[in-house]
Amino acid sequence: MRGRMRLYLGIVIALLLAAGCQSDYPATGATQRAEQGAAPRQVRVIPAIQETVARGTVVTGTLAAEDQVVLSLKVTGRLSEITVDLGSRIRKGQIIARLDPTDFRLRVRQAEAALQQARARLGLAPDGTDDRIDPEHTPLVRQARAMLDEGRRSRDRMAALWERQLIARAELDTAAATLQVAEGRYQDAIEEVRNRQAVLAERRSELAIARQQLLDSELRAPLDGAVRQRHVSAGEYLTAGSPVVTLVRTHPLRLRLAVPERVAASVRVGQPVSVKVEKDPTEYRGQVARLSPAINEEDRTLLVEAEVPNEHGRLRPGAFAEAEIITEREDRAVFVPVASVVTFAGVERVLTVHDGMSVEKRVQTGRRFGDRVEIVEGIRPEELVVVEPGNLVGGQPVTVSP
Repeated sequence: MRGRMRLYLGIVIALLLAAGCQSDYPATGATQRAEQGAAPRQVRVIPAIQETVARGTVVTGTLAAEDQVVLSLKVTGRLSEITVDLGSRIRKGQIIARLDPTDFRLRVRQAEAALQQARARLGLAPDGTDDRIDPEHTPLVRQARAMLDEGRRSRDRMAALWERQLIARAELDTAAATLQVAEGRYQDAIEEVRNRQAVLAERRSELAIARQQLLDSELRAPLDGAVRQRHVSAGEYLTAGSPVVTLVRTHPLRLRLAVPERVAASVRVGQPVSVKVEKDPTEYRGQVARLSPAINEEDRTLLVEAEVPNEHGRLRPGAFAEAEIITEREDRAVFVPVASVVTFAGVERVLTVHDGMSVEKRVQTGRRFGDRVEIVEGIRPEELVVVEPGNLVGGQPVTVSP
């Protein structure tokens, strides 16, 4: 009885397994037939293009002003006007601030009057500009010269009379003494004229100083730039050297970069640099201008400075920038449209077409240039790739659109 029961149970299990296999087979076959009969998907393809591109090193850095100066006045006075404020664009020679000019104009007039007086003492026209004069032609020296000549003639007459024993010796001695006095007065006159010439030169210098101080009461920009900070307001009394504004030169800018040591040997002065800043789609161009003579031991980098033109002032000193230093002008690279690359789970792929079927190829991408991306590995030049594959996967039937 036990043997018969086991036989019946085996037969039932076999029948159930047979029924299950008969029910699955038609479904699988129907799916395969449906897939084989599916309409091919239309795709658009484009050949991978090989082009010559420039190779470079991408680094980050900071934009800095070419020059930054704190402007101050050379003279003391009350500030009557300041014509700029934070962010103002300045041209070289533009007036930034003025002191009250009243005191400076009075000093100029005082110096002019002193100069005229000094010229008059030398017998020169008060309003002339030529201070050269021969001391022998001055009234003081001419008068002393006349007295000297008279003394010589008187001494000579007395000497002739003494030889003929017509006068006493005392009269000859008196004439000789008078001549010595005249000679002394003549020398004093020469020295007095030279002293007056020196005074005239001093008065001329004082006038020049007074006029320069009047000019210095106006603060002018020494360079083109923009105001970074204003330190004073109109009405303040300023001493000489008090800071008025901080001015920065914004064209060109210095881009300071820390280049890794492994690529430092390929960086040269004059190499082109492309610069990008955050939130600005514009790509700015510059060139390497200066290299540090030593590697920084702390982070193993080389300090590089590039000059970036900034005529329109769109770039700001202190901004963070990403730069690419072009170290090689010519290099062959393969490019495909960015839309052709599919990324899933960190794996980059493109799809090609072979014998009416889509084929997946794993690739490695490089730099991106607009709507194109460089393919470092995985695609050959002129190989056709699918543009915008969407949810297309490898192994599907496709037809290529014209």
